Amino acid sequence: MLIFAGAVMALLLSPGPNMAFVMAHGMAYGLRGGAAAALGIGLADLVLTLLTATGVTAMVAAWPPSFDLIRYAGAAYLLWMAYKAMRRPGELGRVAASQATLRAVFVRAMLNSLLNPKALLFFMVFLPQFADPGKGAVGHQLIVLGCVLTAISTVFHALLGSVGGTVRRFLGRHARAAKLQSRGLAALLVLLAVRLAVMSRPV
Repeated sequence: MLIFAGAVMALLLSPGPNMAFVMAHGMAYGLRGGAAAALGIGLADLVLTLLTATGVTAMVAAWPPSFDLIRYAGAAYLLWMAYKAMRRPGELGRVAASQATLRAVFVRAMLNSLLNPKALLFFMVFLPQFADPGKGAVGHQLIVLGCVLTAISTVFHALLGSVGGTVRRFLGRHARAAKLQSRGLAALLVLLAVRLAVMSRPV
């Protein structure tokens, strides 16, 4: 299990849509915004765990139309987030997080993760490597592994959101820095969207 946890952490440290989303919303809405994003990603991880344990992810990945639909929907969602960041460049560090806003962040984080076919492929390929058919039902093992992954992922992204909250306090005092940060975030989201749109289907 320690090897599994270490592998999860190594993979979480690689940049991707979830990392960009959590940092962006930590900077926009502070610690609570980052925590809401982390919880949304955690719920998406649980959903993907259940889909992997029941074999649904393998079926989706093997059927080109469904894979392409998820891929293009995810790319479109990232572009929409980039548009919002560019439209309100001075918003980072200046917006209060209401309950309605935090619920919206939670839902968006979940969608951001579920609409990423790389996450689907990750669960489909990564979790089974640590399941041993000789130790019982593979489906049950996948659920346990997925829950451990979800716990690690949620804590990691919550800490990342707190870093974003720290940056938020700085941006709140420097309007020009906030604008530059928003534009940089928008550029990153566009790059992630393009990378997602051109990724190849599994063979």
